[in-house]
Amino acid sequence: MRPPRRGPRRAWSAQRCASRNAFAGVFIAVPASKADPGEEDPRTSSAGADYAAGRKAVEAKDWKSAIERLNKALLQDDRNPDIQNLLGYAHRNAGQLDSAFKHYQRALELNPRHRGAREYLGEAYLLANDVQKAQEQLAALRQICLIPCEEYEDLEKAITAYSKRAARSR
Repeated sequence: MRPPRRGPRRAWSAQRCASRNAFAGVFIAVPASKADPGEEDPRTSSAGADYAAGRKAVEAKDWKSAIERLNKALLQDDRNPDIQNLLGYAHRNAGQLDSAFKHYQRALELNPRHRGAREYLGEAYLLANDVQKAQEQLAALRQICLIPCEEYEDLEKAITAYSKRAARSR
């Protein structure tokens, strides 16, 4: 499992971006909204330093430190779905599924279109042997990701791998 993503998957040349944006503008111009499933910039959050330190601890797989720092960040900014998602991720990897579920659910209350929280909640359901709920998260991602997205593909692979393991153990 990889830590939550940030930033674009690949660099776009100025020409490709311009042509891509012009093509997209033919269909519809939609302003950025608070329901955008991307992550917030931690520098704009009141919890910036603790959030950044928590994120760094997640990347180092230091779950105890990640949980401590992200809980401090949460005290400063309890409306940030990315902090909740990272806390869920850290708790899940620390083997604390009940806390993970709580934070993923809170992230989705704050932003129902948060792709990372949907993917990671689905993976947590697989750890709890609840394939049906994992598939519900996959279905939600299918609705959110109008074009293929990595979160959908990763959860789909995790469900397939889980199902294969379950079939072999019968």
